[in-house]
Amino acid sequence: MKILLMEDDPVLGDIVTDYLQQYYTTHRAFDSAEAQEFIDEESYDLFIFDINVPGKSGIELLEELRSFNDTTPAIIITAYEDTAHLKESFNVGAHDYIRKPFELEELRLRIEKSKVLFRIEQDAPVTLDGKLTYYPKKHMVSDGTNEMTLRPKECEILEYFIAHPQRLISTEELIQNLWEFDALPSDATLRSYIRNLREVIGPDKIVTQRGMGYRYE
Repeated sequence: MKILLMEDDPVLGDIVTDYLQQYYTTHRAFDSAEAQEFIDEESYDLFIFDINVPGKSGIELLEELRSFNDTTPAIIITAYEDTAHLKESFNVGAHDYIRKPFELEELRLRIEKSKVLFRIEQDAPVTLDGKLTYYPKKHMVSDGTNEMTLRPKECEILEYFIAHPQRLISTEELIQNLWEFDALPSDATLRSYIRNLREVIGPDKIVTQRGMGYRYE
């Protein structure tokens, strides 16, 4: 796997690059101009872009790449705490978003899961565990013998969970990212979708943390 990291902080950039090079081929750019030079010369499996860098921001660079039909998976990293930058990142085509400070192992987990999310976008089968396989194009989960069809919104929820494993996801986050403002579901409706998903993929895959949200195991 070949990764392009764009990070202008000299200390953080060196730490992350040294860590990632243990597992992946990693190139490091200090700003958007240097990142563009790498992209013009190389093909990458993943972009990791900081927002605040000289020149174009990580979000602006990703938006420009998407306008040229570059579908390379991308993770945005930032020190911003607000949700506005999170929304903007996903709107321009980011696959994931991680806030500083972060654990290096968490970043690696997100990298591995970005590969799963990209397979979903390409309508490729995704293994949920040793027995179950999710087929995005067919809206179906199979255990090799039985085929269980999911409703479109159940597929969206499952794919969101797959993209954010082992992380507490609030009901507000799910609703904010998966529903339009004029079509917000009731709490009962969301619980119904979650219940139906559990019947298909197993009761232990989606853990409820009462009053806080859900965690996909």
